[in-house]
Amino acid sequence: MSRPDADLVALVERELLPALRLESVDPRDPVVARHVPAPWRLLGAGNYAAVLVHPSHPERVVKVYAPGRPGIEAEAEVYARLGRHPAYSVCVHVGAGYLVLERLHGVTLYDAVHRGLPIPPQVVRDIDAALDHARARGLHPHDVHGRNVMMHEGRGLVVDVSDFLEREDCSKWRDLRRAYHRVYRPLLMPLRLRVPYAVLDAVRAGYRLFRRLRPVRA
Repeated sequence: MSRPDADLVALVERELLPALRLESVDPRDPVVARHVPAPWRLLGAGNYAAVLVHPSHPERVVKVYAPGRPGIEAEAEVYARLGRHPAYSVCVHVGAGYLVLERLHGVTLYDAVHRGLPIPPQVVRDIDAALDHARARGLHPHDVHGRNVMMHEGRGLVVDVSDFLEREDCSKWRDLRRAYHRVYRPLLMPLRLRVPYAVLDAVRAGYRLFRRLRPVRA
């Protein structure tokens, strides 16, 4: 671990963890940050953890797992198996209940559709290649959806690998890629339509209902 990373770990354990208040209200919903100590900034929250950044270390993020939420050991193992790959972050430190990761910059595909930003085919190809890389390392890409993948300067990135040890088949990326080729690229992309979050959230809810009624078959 480099000296800057060691300094960041000291900040995490001295300033962040004692004051941070995370709560997992419902395992199916993102964790809630009740309090984030200054000058830390919350970047986002998933079902397991919150991701934060400190202004003195802008190229690192700290992923803190909410109390009672499992999975940090599995996620650390996933990063160890992935090694270095241009579409993934790298875990530089594993702490008690948190990970320090290289920061990935970009916009999620979910937000890109909302903002009317064109998603070039290379982004989809990059994500396909990244998931193939994971499979070659004995992993099982799972829960890969529009909020867990990003694009930056025309290239695709995978930002959440926490469920890559799951062996259950997951069709989310296949379904999203099919929607990209059948709906987004021929219809939405040329018009650069901005899709309201309310519409996107309704589509997500409809998709979840569809998959509950018609589950993936191995």
